[in-house]
Amino acid sequence: MTGPGVPYAGIVTRAIALAADVAIVQVIVFAGGAVLALVASLAGGLEMDTPARILAAVAWAGAVCTYFVFFWAGAGQTPGMRLMDLRVCTAGGELPGIGRSLVRVVGLALAIIPFFAGFLPVLVDDRRRALQDFLAGTVVLHATAELPALPERAPSAQMQGMVSGPRP
Repeated sequence: MTGPGVPYAGIVTRAIALAADVAIVQVIVFAGGAVLALVASLAGGLEMDTPARILAAVAWAGAVCTYFVFFWAGAGQTPGMRLMDLRVCTAGGELPGIGRSLVRVVGLALAIIPFFAGFLPVLVDDRRRALQDFLAGTVVLHATAELPALPERAPSAQMQGMVSGPRP
Protein backbone atom coordinates (compact mmCIF):
# COMPACT_ATOMS: atom_id res chain seq x y z
CA MET A 1 0.00 0.00 0.00
CA THR A 2 1.15 3.51 -0.63
CA GLY A 3 1.20 6.36 1.80
CA PRO A 4 -0.59 9.63 1.20
CA GLY A 5 2.63 11.42 0.25
CA VAL A 6 3.44 9.39 -2.85
CA PRO A 7 3.17 11.71 -5.86
CA TYR A 8 3.34 9.01 -8.56
CA ALA A 9 0.14 7.62 -10.04
CA GLY A 10 -0.73 4.00 -9.44
CA ILE A 11 -1.99 1.39 -11.84
CA VAL A 12 -5.71 1.80 -11.07
CA THR A 13 -5.86 5.57 -11.59
CA ARG A 14 -3.80 5.22 -14.77
CA ALA A 15 -6.11 2.45 -16.03
CA ILE A 16 -9.23 4.52 -15.41
CA ALA A 17 -7.67 7.52 -17.18
CA LEU A 18 -6.65 5.34 -20.15
CA ALA A 19 -10.14 3.82 -20.38
CA ALA A 20 -11.70 7.29 -20.40
CA ASP A 21 -9.27 8.46 -23.10
CA VAL A 22 -9.94 5.40 -25.25
CA ALA A 23 -13.69 6.01 -24.94
CA ILE A 24 -13.27 9.67 -25.93
CA VAL A 25 -11.08 8.93 -28.95
CA GLN A 26 -13.42 6.14 -30.08
CA VAL A 27 -16.38 8.54 -30.00
CA ILE A 28 -14.35 10.97 -32.13
CA VAL A 29 -13.43 8.23 -34.62
CA PHE A 30 -16.97 6.87 -34.78
CA ALA A 31 -18.39 10.36 -35.33
CA GLY A 32 -15.90 10.99 -38.14
CA GLY A 33 -16.70 7.60 -39.65
CA ALA A 34 -20.43 8.29 -39.48
CA VAL A 35 -19.99 11.60 -41.30
CA LEU A 36 -17.87 9.93 -43.98
CA ALA A 37 -20.40 7.10 -44.35
CA LEU A 38 -23.22 9.63 -44.73
CA VAL A 39 -21.30 11.54 -47.39
CA ALA A 40 -20.42 8.29 -49.18
CA SER A 41 -24.04 7.10 -49.14
CA LEU A 42 -25.16 10.40 -50.66
CA ALA A 43 -22.45 10.16 -53.31
CA GLY A 44 -23.38 6.69 -54.45
CA GLY A 45 -22.17 4.26 -51.80
CA LEU A 46 -18.89 3.02 -50.47
CA GLU A 47 -17.56 -0.48 -50.76
CA MET A 48 -15.40 -1.66 -47.86
CA ASP A 49 -12.87 -3.62 -49.88
CA THR A 50 -9.36 -4.32 -48.61
CA PRO A 51 -7.82 -0.91 -49.46
CA ALA A 52 -10.71 0.89 -47.76
CA ARG A 53 -10.32 -1.24 -44.64
CA ILE A 54 -6.59 -0.55 -44.55
CA LEU A 55 -7.25 3.15 -44.97
CA ALA A 56 -9.81 3.05 -42.13
CA ALA A 57 -7.31 1.29 -39.85
CA VAL A 58 -4.61 3.83 -40.68
CA ALA A 59 -7.04 6.68 -40.04
CA TRP A 60 -7.99 5.15 -36.67
CA ALA A 61 -4.33 4.75 -35.65
CA GLY A 62 -3.61 8.30 -36.78
CA ALA A 63 -6.52 9.68 -34.75
CA VAL A 64 -5.43 7.80 -31.62
CA CYS A 65 -1.80 8.90 -32.05
CA THR A 66 -2.77 12.51 -32.71
CA TYR A 67 -5.09 12.59 -29.70
CA PHE A 68 -2.46 11.39 -27.22
CA VAL A 69 0.48 13.32 -28.68
CA PHE A 70 -1.52 16.55 -28.90
CA PHE A 71 -2.62 16.43 -25.26
CA TRP A 72 0.63 15.07 -23.76
CA ALA A 73 2.86 17.53 -25.60
CA GLY A 74 0.52 20.51 -25.27
CA ALA A 75 -0.91 20.22 -21.77
CA GLY A 76 0.85 17.31 -20.09
CA GLN A 77 -2.45 15.52 -19.59
CA THR A 78 -5.24 14.04 -21.64
CA PRO A 79 -8.90 14.62 -20.72
CA GLY A 80 -8.94 11.20 -19.02
CA MET A 81 -5.83 12.09 -17.04
CA ARG A 82 -7.43 15.42 -16.09
CA LEU A 83 -10.50 13.52 -14.87
CA MET A 84 -8.24 11.43 -12.61
CA ASP A 85 -6.05 14.42 -11.61
CA LEU A 86 -2.92 13.07 -13.33
CA ARG A 87 -0.20 14.61 -15.47
CA VAL A 88 2.75 13.31 -17.42
CA CYS A 89 6.13 15.01 -17.39
CA THR A 90 9.81 14.33 -17.80
CA ALA A 91 11.96 13.41 -14.80
CA GLY A 92 12.86 17.11 -14.64
CA GLY A 93 9.22 18.21 -14.47
CA GLU A 94 8.83 19.58 -18.02
CA LEU A 95 6.17 18.74 -20.59
CA PRO A 96 7.17 15.72 -22.67
CA GLY A 97 7.20 17.50 -26.04
CA ILE A 98 6.25 16.01 -29.39
CA GLY A 99 9.20 13.63 -29.70
CA ARG A 100 8.79 12.06 -26.27
CA SER A 101 5.03 11.93 -26.76
CA LEU A 102 5.45 10.00 -30.02
CA VAL A 103 7.79 7.55 -28.29
CA ARG A 104 5.30 7.30 -25.45
CA VAL A 105 2.45 6.43 -27.85
CA VAL A 106 4.55 3.66 -29.41
CA GLY A 107 5.43 2.44 -25.91
CA LEU A 108 1.76 2.54 -24.94
CA ALA A 109 0.88 0.31 -27.90
CA LEU A 110 3.72 -2.07 -26.99
CA ALA A 111 2.55 -2.11 -23.36
CA ILE A 112 -1.02 -2.97 -24.37
CA ILE A 113 -0.27 -5.66 -26.98
CA PRO A 114 0.85 -8.44 -24.59
CA PHE A 115 -2.35 -8.36 -22.48
CA PHE A 116 -1.34 -5.07 -20.81
CA ALA A 117 1.85 -6.67 -19.43
CA GLY A 118 3.77 -3.45 -20.13
CA PHE A 119 1.91 -1.87 -17.21
CA LEU A 120 3.13 -4.43 -14.66
CA PRO A 121 6.34 -2.49 -13.83
CA VAL A 122 4.06 0.15 -12.25
CA LEU A 123 3.54 -2.32 -9.42
CA VAL A 124 7.24 -2.68 -8.59
CA ASP A 125 9.02 0.46 -9.82
CA ASP A 126 9.79 3.12 -7.21
CA ARG A 127 8.46 5.85 -9.54
CA ARG A 128 5.59 3.69 -10.83
CA ARG A 129 6.70 3.80 -14.45
CA ALA A 130 5.21 1.60 -17.15
CA LEU A 131 6.91 0.54 -20.38
CA GLN A 132 5.97 3.76 -22.18
CA ASP A 133 7.47 5.79 -19.33
CA PHE A 134 10.74 3.88 -19.47
CA LEU A 135 10.99 4.35 -23.23
CA ALA A 136 10.09 8.05 -23.24
CA GLY A 137 11.79 9.05 -19.99
CA THR A 138 8.57 10.25 -18.37
CA VAL A 139 6.68 9.82 -15.12
CA VAL A 140 2.97 10.12 -14.31
CA LEU A 141 2.18 12.19 -11.24
CA HIS A 142 -0.88 13.35 -9.42
CA ALA A 143 -1.47 16.80 -10.92
CA THR A 144 -1.30 18.63 -7.60
CA ALA A 145 1.83 16.82 -6.40
CA GLU A 146 5.33 18.22 -6.59
CA LEU A 147 7.99 16.22 -8.38
CA PRO A 148 10.30 14.80 -5.69
CA ALA A 149 13.99 15.50 -6.04
CA LEU A 150 15.99 12.55 -7.25
CA PRO A 151 18.79 11.62 -4.88
CA GLU A 152 22.15 12.59 -6.31
CA ARG A 153 24.57 9.75 -6.56
CA ALA A 154 28.08 10.53 -5.44
CA PRO A 155 30.62 9.19 -7.90
CA SER A 156 32.82 6.47 -6.50
CA ALA A 157 36.48 7.14 -5.84
CA GLN A 158 37.42 4.85 -8.71
CA MET A 159 35.21 6.75 -11.15
CA GLN A 160 36.60 10.10 -9.95
CA GLY A 161 40.10 8.89 -10.72
CA MET A 162 39.07 7.81 -14.19
CA VAL A 163 37.34 11.07 -14.98
CA SER A 164 39.79 13.56 -13.57
CA GLY A 165 42.90 11.46 -14.05
CA PRO A 166 45.79 11.15 -11.63
CA ARG A 167 46.45 14.12 -9.41
CA PRO A 168 49.89 15.77 -9.54
